[in-house]
Amino acid sequence: MNKSLITNVVALALLAGGYQADNQIAFYAGLFAFSGAITNWLAIHMLFEKVPGLYGSGVIPARFEEFKAAIKNLMMEQFFTQENIDKFLNKEMSGGKSLNLEPIIERIDFNPTFDSLVEVIANSQFGGMLAMFGGTEALQPMKEPFVEKMQGAIIEMSQSDTIKNALKEQLESPAMIDEIKTNVENIIDQRLSELTPRLVKEMVQKMIKEHLGWLVVWGGVFGGLIGVVSSFVA
Repeated sequence: MNKSLITNVVALALLAGGYQADNQIAFYAGLFAFSGAITNWLAIHMLFEKVPGLYGSGVIPARFEEFKAAIKNLMMEQFFTQENIDKFLNKEMSGGKSLNLEPIIERIDFNPTFDSLVEVIANSQFGGMLAMFGGTEALQPMKEPFVEKMQGAIIEMSQSDTIKNALKEQLESPAMIDEIKTNVENIIDQRLSELTPRLVKEMVQKMIKEHLGWLVVWGGVFGGLIGVVSSFVA
């Protein structure tokens, strides 16, 4: 339902009916209702469209870059402040909570670690002895158990209080928080660069028309009431 259109149609009908019936109250009510509704509708329209001869119209497309900068400043100054990041980190790291490193560790390839160990053994004084038992190939059956044990040991180590405290200190350091803010800012810049004036216009226009349509309605209502009062004064 287009509230603006309905309001203007009702106001015009009241205006025309009052004129035809020579009813001064209805005529003034319709005239003022239409002027109030059309003025508010034009004001909303001028936010998005350039109207020739009307200075300041089309303000959203014209100030597109300022609009994007305002969004970025709002997010960085109100949401991603050093205080809010610090609170988030304290909340996540307190009460036994910590960054869960297990999924990351499980994706690490520990095979090169075993290969390096085998190379060290082969190049040590045990190399000759190892050659008597089939060389480095004799150690290959140990590869899978070694990788599993190494992975489990790293996971267990990551869950220790020492590691958690070290992570907390590192994450709470000013340099780390600055790095987090820089990364967030870069992400915001990247996302905002994908916005176009037309996309922002359509997005904001839809929102404003849905929620500010009542401005036209109330402009018509109060304009009509003023018209009724004026009819008694005229």
